Amino acid sequence: MIYADDVNILGGSVHTIKNCVEALVVIGLEVNADKTQYMVVSPLQDAGRSHSIKTDNSSFERVEEFKYLGTT
Repeated sequence: MIYADDVNILGGSVHTIKNCVEALVVIGLEVNADKTQYMVVSPLQDAGRSHSIKTDNSSFERVEEFKYLGTT
């Protein structure tokens, strides 16, 4: 999903999300790691675990909730 300069990536696993982020970099988009977070919404994805997604140049924080367009 894309809105203005924001991109939301949805995937069935952390591995899928990581691959999508890496694909964005390959096509030339710049990913701001300081503004990038990810959230797991499935109880099957270790909802209590807190870890980061790491790509070649960046690390993205896992959060339990976040604010998007003014809404938590």
